[in-house]
Amino acid sequence: LNRIATRTRAVGLKEGFHMDLGIRGRKAIVCASSKGLGKGCAIALAEAGCDLAVNGRNAQVLAETANQLRDFGVSVMEIVGDVSDHGCQRELLGVFAEPDILVNNNGGPPRRDFHELDRDAILAGVTQNMVTPIELTKAVLDGMAARGFGRIVNITSLSVYVPIPGLDLSSGARAGLTSF
Repeated sequence: LNRIATRTRAVGLKEGFHMDLGIRGRKAIVCASSKGLGKGCAIALAEAGCDLAVNGRNAQVLAETANQLRDFGVSVMEIVGDVSDHGCQRELLGVFAEPDILVNNNGGPPRRDFHELDRDAILAGVTQNMVTPIELTKAVLDGMAARGFGRIVNITSLSVYVPIPGLDLSSGARAGLTSF
């Protein structure tokens, strides 16, 4: 929250002043949102007045994040688990009957030498960073289109455009999502 105040001051806005993005009251699902980029997205959406379904693998870290988000006066539902797990996906999708915003985010496969990859690691990486976001997009897209409003944000990586040694599996799966 201190970073938000710092960011607000850095762009010359008075503390407490928030730009109205026109999404107050919208319902947002933010995957892998207990820390990092997902948490940053959840904070921005909470600041904009969106109710949230947040997700993370560590219950304690997720609870701490959810409590920070509630300070914005929005409703926050915590779903603990791996977003690539179908049960976790069903829980996330079940929080709101009609989600307005979906932020697809997920951790990637660990940095490793290409020679260490085997079929199971490859399939797991593609599932985490390509299949899971596509599954969640399919689940929400038709409802968003029918209501005439929806936003889907896919967080990938700079490595989609600029190779980073050891991240070839993560980069390949994320590039696939970007192309999709």
